[in-house]
Amino acid sequence: MACVARLSRLTLVSQKRSLSADFMSDLELIFEVREDEIDGGYTPRALGCSIFTEAETLEELRKNVREAVDCHFDESMPAPRIIRLHFVRDEVLTR
Repeated sequence: MACVARLSRLTLVSQKRSLSADFMSDLELIFEVREDEIDGGYTPRALGCSIFTEAETLEELRKNVREAVDCHFDESMPAPRIIRLHFVRDEVLTR
């Protein structure tokens, strides 16, 4: 009986997380930002949307991301209230 109660609690917890993830996705848009180590500059890509842009500096990155989001979400679509920039850095180690 304890297993069933535990399983029910786990199901409720995962349902709550799923609902809150869906709700947060409406309010927040996350960009994965990669820095080009060779040429410099940044390439941000939105997760879950087809929004891409490029920038040479961090200031330009923030401006271009806001403009790209504004272009993607017109007045008929609800736009995210928060735009998160997630900087990804790849590092290769050799032995």
